[in-house]
Amino acid sequence: MKRSYLIIAGMLLGVSLIFTACGDDFEQLNVSAPSGVVTLANGAEGESVDFTVAVDPSLTATYTATGTGVTVTNGSGDVDGTTVTINFDAGTAAGAASIVLTVTDSEGQSDDATAIFTIEQKGNVVIVTNNVTEDATWTSDKVYVLGGRIAVEDGATLTIQPGTIIKGQAGTGANATALLVARGGKLMAEGTPAAPIIFTSVADEIEPADIADGDFSSPNLSPDTDGLWGGVIILGKAKISASNDAGGDVDEVQIEGIPTSDPNGLYGGSDDADNSGVIKYISIRHGGADIGAGNEINGLSLGAIGTGTVIENIEVISNQDDGIEWFGGTVDVKNVVVWNVNDDGLDTDQSWSGTVDNFVIITPGGHCFELDGPEGSYNAAHTIKNGWVIASGGDRVSADLINTDDNSRVDLENIFITGILEGQIINRVAHDVGVVNFTNIVLDVLADDLADYVKDGNIPAGVTAGDEPAVSGDMDLTVFGWTWAKQAGSF
Repeated sequence: MKRSYLIIAGMLLGVSLIFTACGDDFEQLNVSAPSGVVTLANGAEGESVDFTVAVDPSLTATYTATGTGVTVTNGSGDVDGTTVTINFDAGTAAGAASIVLTVTDSEGQSDDATAIFTIEQKGNVVIVTNNVTEDATWTSDKVYVLGGRIAVEDGATLTIQPGTIIKGQAGTGANATALLVARGGKLMAEGTPAAPIIFTSVADEIEPADIADGDFSSPNLSPDTDGLWGGVIILGKAKISASNDAGGDVDEVQIEGIPTSDPNGLYGGSDDADNSGVIKYISIRHGGADIGAGNEINGLSLGAIGTGTVIENIEVISNQDDGIEWFGGTVDVKNVVVWNVNDDGLDTDQSWSGTVDNFVIITPGGHCFELDGPEGSYNAAHTIKNGWVIASGGDRVSADLINTDDNSRVDLENIFITGILEGQIINRVAHDVGVVNFTNIVLDVLADDLADYVKDGNIPAGVTAGDEPAVSGDMDLTVFGWTWAKQAGSF
């Protein structure tokens, strides 16, 4: 039996039809055939209903089931035991079904009883096709389907309740689906450890009942299935380091993946305290749709986000591009898990000047860290600290360990990197223009081999070999118990 999405009202769950036989006479009981409503998921297949029967052993029992507006896939059969399961294939319209139980005695006399069900579309799916232009709330009793690139526009606040599921339709290029929070818009998405907010694909069968049961995994998709929809993009008004084709500074640019014809894609400004909302306990998975020329959407893109924004407890799983990418801005982010992304685990650009604290990166396909320098004259540093990195596992191998530019400015502190294979290296240690500081960076390799995992064998100060973090007490893996990655035992 396939996964069931039935909501069975009233007495339908555990319907009992009781028949007995008395001697040579067939006794007909006045059995009330229950009726009610069975609600099926919109367009889903393989829904089912169980009903129980109690038949005297001297009788034989069979059933027939028919449907109007739906197809009954096992329309008849013998009753063997006390439970009969009827499977429906549901379309997108309402329908009805009936189940007739027939009993026959040894002399061929028979009687029957009927249960009648109304089958309706499931009412908890909301397809979103228009931008959010005024304050709106998405509630956890519904599944919201992004029918395209949906923007929370300037002046509007989108509130998403804990435990809400948002699914993106399939689409690539200009039709890639995404939730975009424009400059001046706000996203108030405050999940909890018991009820995280899930962003995923329409191909994902996860439902509100799963969240309520504490199962936050995608039930039918593996944790390395990517590219099925876009991702989450949040844009603000803080400073960025960018330039135009002539090499001059610019204070606003269009985020990658959004056509220049869409003004909601602009980010940047001068308000380093800008507030784009509160984002907590969010899992973003199976995204990174191709938007053209080999360019994909990140799991979470943060463009010029200010310090007034709260971002913490974020999980990105199996994105075709990066896990999280910062484009300038000043926002701090803490408690991050990035698992099985196809490109970089954490990617920084345009002089982001915040801090990411307490994180786990698991088997990215690109760089574990892609840390780029400024693109204009504004030049600020950021900090990445207290992290555990699994560079390789199974058939997933990251490209390298830490990748920086000549002009990068970043402080890397208390990071333990394990699962290291030959060829995975810290690929730049001399920075003529930038400043990269390594403090308590431990590679899980033999001390005699450490130089093999640093470009040109030039081991920088602050990088050592070892089999445990330098300061393990500053890493708190217990906060990740709510994540699919932790529930799956990936770290």
